[in-house]
Amino acid sequence: MQNCTGAPGAGRPEKPMNTQAPAMEWMENVTYDELEVGQSARLLRTVTLEDIQAFAAVSGDINPAHLNAEYADATMFHGVIAHGMLGAALISALFGTQFPGPGTIYLGQELKFTKPVRIGDTLTVVATVTEKDDEKKRVKMDCLVTNQKGEVVLKGEAKLMPPTQKVKVPTVHAPQIQLFDPEARLKDLLARAEPLPAVRCAVVHPCDEGSLSGAMDAARHGLIVPVLIGPEGRIRRAAEHAGINLDGVEIHAVEHSHAAAELAASMAASQQVEILMKGSLHTDELLKAVLAQPALRTGRRLSHVFRFDVPLYSKPLLITDAAINIRPTLQEKADIIQNAIDFARVLGTAVPKVAILSAVETVTPSIPSTLDAAALCKMADRGQITAAQLDGPLAFDNAISMDAVRIKGIASEVAGQADILAVPDLESGNMVAKQLEYLAGASGSGLVLGARVPIALTSRADGPQARVASCVLAVLSAHDRRQQQAANAWKQG
Repeated sequence: MQNCTGAPGAGRPEKPMNTQAPAMEWMENVTYDELEVGQSARLLRTVTLEDIQAFAAVSGDINPAHLNAEYADATMFHGVIAHGMLGAALISALFGTQFPGPGTIYLGQELKFTKPVRIGDTLTVVATVTEKDDEKKRVKMDCLVTNQKGEVVLKGEAKLMPPTQKVKVPTVHAPQIQLFDPEARLKDLLARAEPLPAVRCAVVHPCDEGSLSGAMDAARHGLIVPVLIGPEGRIRRAAEHAGINLDGVEIHAVEHSHAAAELAASMAASQQVEILMKGSLHTDELLKAVLAQPALRTGRRLSHVFRFDVPLYSKPLLITDAAINIRPTLQEKADIIQNAIDFARVLGTAVPKVAILSAVETVTPSIPSTLDAAALCKMADRGQITAAQLDGPLAFDNAISMDAVRIKGIASEVAGQADILAVPDLESGNMVAKQLEYLAGASGSGLVLGARVPIALTSRADGPQARVASCVLAVLSAHDRRQQQAANAWKQG
């Protein structure tokens, strides 16, 4: 926020306002006795989308005219507009920090909103003393807010009790607000799959509301054509409880979860479906059925990858393996990492940066994971792991924080900017993933890799967005596999 010199007053020459607000160390007020009719001050503020989102978060005013571009385009304003009271808050900021400043008490405010404020508008807020009441030590201020075109967007009159004693106090910097919109991140992810046709997906044992709702939500987004496999009575009861219409949905009735997993794997092996999606059955039931089908094996170890949008990280983060392989061997870790690299490339990262995690960033014989990390990096040097940059061992902070990298003097093209975190074992990976989700507010989705078909694997605790996001990952992977098969067929032909 830029504070500028006050406009000329009507009486004595106005008192100069501080023009170095960004570097100000102190705030000094203007007392009642120092104020004169006609004296004024102003501040400037350019309104950003982040300002509007922050105001909505603080006020609770989530009117779609302020937050939903598609909705806002259809209104009389033809685009997103700022909250009217955002302009009023800027008036309050001028009163409280500069004119009259600390010690001011707001008594009343009349406002008239004359034009909408849009993203990118630069607002000039001017407050001018129009009346003084010496008996009560009160003033009236004319308030005017204009945009960069000189158009008045807000005007009114304020009643204030200015401070009577001169004070000079240290400037208090407002806390930073980190904005994170999971729905917007999901929309961005959905947009990647929007041009792709829906893929037939076997939804295995969707006998609870969560898994069935997730599959049908994905179908409504045009991601999948659901093929429901499980006890039909239980599936229909779950649909009834969730208010889901199953008319026209393909259902294959089997007696129990084991049979559902076997039929789904068989359908995937015969290419009747291109995606598997876990319902309300144990993960090992589904994966055992997949491994029992030779046509679904690739020679790689099956592994799970989480994709997280983390509020304090600048790009999506993949974590592997936090769900399937408990204590992977060195060779199994190589497969896990290669699976994640190939998937990162599907998501658009041409050369992923892989941080191999441990507790420290130095090779330490007493910590086996550091030895594995060093060996994996050497395997990458020798072409046993391809198409990525690997570094390790790296502690978690060194993997994702450039500040930590600078402090520790680490020279690395991966450290501080990892795309993939390869964890030592399932326990540590699961803890990292859950901490990101529950303490850092990350939104996640997950996929099983290493088979001939992608497997959308979600937890019973996952919400609808996570299930839909996991389907997006599966769809992108399935279409990439189609392209690879077509390219191989063309080469062979």
